[in-house]
Amino acid sequence: MRDSERYVKIVELSEEDHYYVGSCPGLFYGGCHGDDDQEVFSELCRVVEETVALYMREERPLPIPTAGRDNASKILAVA
Repeated sequence: MRDSERYVKIVELSEEDHYYVGSCPGLFYGGCHGDDDQEVFSELCRVVEETVALYMREERPLPIPTAGRDNASKILAVA
C-alpha cells in the first residue's frame, strides 16, 4: 500500500456554490474544487501524492493515517 492510500479522500458537493470540493482530513487543510466530481477526485489524489512526497523530502513524519479507521462511525456515535 502506498502512503497516499492511507488517507481518506472526500469529494462533496457544496450546496452554497454548486462546486465539488475535495479534501483530505488529517493530512492537510483546504483541498481542491471544480464542477466535475471525478476530475476533483483525480486532482485530490494528485495533491495527496504531492503532499506525502513533500513530507518525505523534508524528512518529516506523516500524520496518523485516516483510511480504514471508520472515523465516520466514531463521529456519528458522538453526535
